[in-house]
Amino acid sequence: MPVVGVGIDVVDVARFAESLERTPALRERLFTPAEASRPLASLAARFAAKEAIAKALGAPAGLAWHDAEIVSEETGRPRFELRGTVAARAEALGASHVHVSLSHDAGIASAVVVLEG
Repeated sequence: MPVVGVGIDVVDVARFAESLERTPALRERLFTPAEASRPLASLAARFAAKEAIAKALGAPAGLAWHDAEIVSEETGRPRFELRGTVAARAEALGASHVHVSLSHDAGIASAVVVLEG
């Protein structure tokens, strides 16, 4: 399968926490209810993943944050559930599979996304 997009993002966890404290509505705007209940470092990694998928999709205007949700498989492995604006853009690019990797350590959260056609 050909790669149709790659994205990466890193987030300073402490700075992300300050943003959430400064703007309480930000958590609800960025995350689905299931995502929003996660610990801070996990939220930062999920935010990095949402930024990374936007980059992999070419960062078009109009993507909705809730249209790219990170869910955990039974094994704990993260995966994206795409819908709405994000699913439409992925389909337009011919992306049929999304790979995502999350990490957080030493105050930094990161994510890599690879889209395959």
